[in-house]
Amino acid sequence: MESKNPVFSRSRQQTGGWAGPSPSPAQLQNMYDSPSYAPPTRPAYRTMTLDDVVVRGFLTLGTLVVAAAASWVLNVPPMVAIGAAVVALILGLIASFTQSTNPALILGYALFQGVFMGKISSVFDGLISGIVLQAVLGTAFAFGAVLAVYTLRIIRVTPKLVKFGIAAAIAVVGLLLVNMLVGLFNDGGLGLRTDSPIGWVFSIVMILVGCFFLLLDFDSIEQGVRQGAPEKFAWQCAFGLTLSLVWIYLEVLRFIHYFSSSD
Repeated sequence: MESKNPVFSRSRQQTGGWAGPSPSPAQLQNMYDSPSYAPPTRPAYRTMTLDDVVVRGFLTLGTLVVAAAASWVLNVPPMVAIGAAVVALILGLIASFTQSTNPALILGYALFQGVFMGKISSVFDGLISGIVLQAVLGTAFAFGAVLAVYTLRIIRVTPKLVKFGIAAAIAVVGLLLVNMLVGLFNDGGLGLRTDSPIGWVFSIVMILVGCFFLLLDFDSIEQGVRQGAPEKFAWQCAFGLTLSLVWIYLEVLRFIHYFSSSD
C-alpha cells in the first residue's frame, strides 16, 4: 500500500529514490580525470588584419591603374569607355548591396572602372595638360588628410554623423538625377555641372561627400580588425576604399578643370 501513496512516491522522487544505479569505481575515476573546463574552439577562419586590407587594396587599385594606363595608351573608343563604365556601375552596385567579398567581382569592377577612367583622364589631359597629375595629387592629399583626421580622432564616426552623411549623399545623388532630367529640356540643367559658382560649390560638396565615405571606410576597417572579421572581408574594405577614391578623383578632376579652363 505504501507504493500507492502519492505523497510517499513524490518524496522518493525528490530524494533520488528512483535515480539510476550508482556509478562504478571506474566511471568515477573517468569523471575525476576528465577536464573541468574545455577551452573555446578557435574560429574556422583566419581573422582579418590591417595587412590583409593593405594587400587587397594594392591589388584592387593596381588593377584599376593598369587598366586606366592601358586605356589611355591604346586610346580606346568613347563607346568602349562608356560600355566599361556601365559594366563597372553594375558590378559596383552588386558588390555594394550584397557586401560581396568575391575577388573576381571586385577586381572586375576595378578593371572596367579603370578603362573608363583612363579614357576620361586622357580627354581632360588633352584639354588641359597636367591636369591629371594635379587631380592625382589632390586625391592623395584628400586621402592623407582624412586618414590623419580619423587617426587623431578629430572627427569621430558616430551614428549621428553616419545618418547626416548618408542623408547628404542621397541628397546630392538626387540633385544629380534632377539636374540630368532638367538638362534634357534646358541646356546646363540646374547649373550643378557648369563652370559657375553653383557648379563650384556643388563640386566641393561632392568632394566632401567622397571624403565622408572615406572616413566610413577607415572606421569599417578598424571595426573589422577589432571585432575579428573573417579574412575575406578585406576584399570588401578594399572595394570601399577604391570606390571612395574614384569618387574623389573624378570630382577633383572636374573642380580643377573649372578654374584651369577659365584662365
